[in-house]
Amino acid sequence: MTRTHLDDSPDGGAQSASSSVPTPVDRSAQENAAIGRATRIVIRTLSILVLSAALPAMLVSEVVDVGRSEAWIVTLVIMIWAGLRLSLLWVGGTPRLFDFFFWLFVYIFMGIAPTAQMRSGLIATTTPGMDNGFDMITAGVVALGVVCYEVGRLAWIAREHVGHRVRSAEVRLVSTFRSVAMFGVALVLSAYVLSKIGATALLGSREASAAAKEAAWPDPAMREVIFASGIYPLLVSVGALAQIRRTAFSAINRRRAGLAALFGAFVLLMIVNPVASARYTFGTVAFALAAFAGAVATRRRARLTMLAVIGGFLFVFPIADAFRRADGTASRAGFFAEYLGNADYDAFWQISNSLSFWIDGLVVPGRQLLGSVLFWVPRSLWPSKPTGTGSLLAEYRGYSFDNLSAPMWAEAVVNGGVVAVVIVFLILGAVLRAMDTRIIPALAQGGVWALAGAIFPVYMTILLRGSLLQATGALALTIACILAVRGAHAARDAHDVAGAGTEEEMPRPHERSPVQ
Repeated sequence: MTRTHLDDSPDGGAQSASSSVPTPVDRSAQENAAIGRATRIVIRTLSILVLSAALPAMLVSEVVDVGRSEAWIVTLVIMIWAGLRLSLLWVGGTPRLFDFFFWLFVYIFMGIAPTAQMRSGLIATTTPGMDNGFDMITAGVVALGVVCYEVGRLAWIAREHVGHRVRSAEVRLVSTFRSVAMFGVALVLSAYVLSKIGATALLGSREASAAAKEAAWPDPAMREVIFASGIYPLLVSVGALAQIRRTAFSAINRRRAGLAALFGAFVLLMIVNPVASARYTFGTVAFALAAFAGAVATRRRARLTMLAVIGGFLFVFPIADAFRRADGTASRAGFFAEYLGNADYDAFWQISNSLSFWIDGLVVPGRQLLGSVLFWVPRSLWPSKPTGTGSLLAEYRGYSFDNLSAPMWAEAVVNGGVVAVVIVFLILGAVLRAMDTRIIPALAQGGVWALAGAIFPVYMTILLRGSLLQATGALALTIACILAVRGAHAARDAHDVAGAGTEEEMPRPHERSPVQ
């Protein structure tokens, strides 16, 4: 806008006036903004219609209700709400990735899967003999967790609004020296893992890879930690090198950092690939590498990336288990048929098992959590060390197969009953909102929080699915690696925490900021 000041009138009167006259550039910008808003409204409406109306309606019409219980109505409502939240998140374009992956997990594992399985009566094959009398109780506990998550999130939003805007922001950059040192150590660790497992097992099938890992490291908890040491230090150092490439002063340093990052990514994808790796682990690495490359650095890219993730979980994730066995197949009878009886979607039923475990009076408050916190203690030194909650519940139910999930709801119940569900999800809602607020500008500005923002949101799906004991080691290792590459603080321009920049551009770092 321009302000025009009128000189005194010819008759000597002290007349002055000012008016706001929009220039052609202003009018064009306003028109483009209006078109953008209208387009987003249309896309948001279409997304809600698909995720919260069309897919639920198709599920109900295609999967015949055999009358197992009425609890599927609750999980269908959860699916509808999660679809609404996902639509608002991805169309908005602000990369609140922790919130996004939470709702994506809820939409599929607490919405689609249990609704389809309860209506059809074909529950996960790894959790046979489930009492349908527990269905409604389980659905109620899932809904309770979701409601508490929203309350915790809203409470933190209210806290954020007290300060309104951030006057100044600092970014803790990555350290060049520490990042290069970490890269060297990570390559050694990755080479060790490759040598112990062998390239044939890593490129064969998931069964072959799992057998090779079990032979190399018999203890499950230690096996997860050692295998993670070949992945996450290298993943963190690749992200740090990608930032160094952006901020290095000279062209040759940028080139060196870029080539090193590409080589590190190649080694990573040798160990973590869609053929021999668990889908969650591969998804974590693939998403982090994409984020390091700038996939969520602007709102437009963030929209496309989040939409691609939704599509990947709905259409690619189900058929990616074709590589589980050497003779695997990717054929499917239909979209919802994938969820019927599928062992990958046992999360809801493990919550039911945890409630039965609690009702039987078997809960020792905090014992499972203590085992997760002390994951690093060898079982030889702690013979009574708790097993993963998935295995605990499998043993409780007498299942022959114990590699089962234990979603956050089940972890809370076996540590403290339904009260623990309330506490855990209130905290989870607040913490994830706080993390999202912190990483939004970091994803564009860089720094150690950008590394956290690229890795941890999608890794959270592993934590949400459980068991926590198996997932904690890799989480702690990644946190330690991120802390290890921290550099000095660098002053940044102020940004709005909630909005983070203009509509299509996220906050950008200053050109050629020095890396300490």
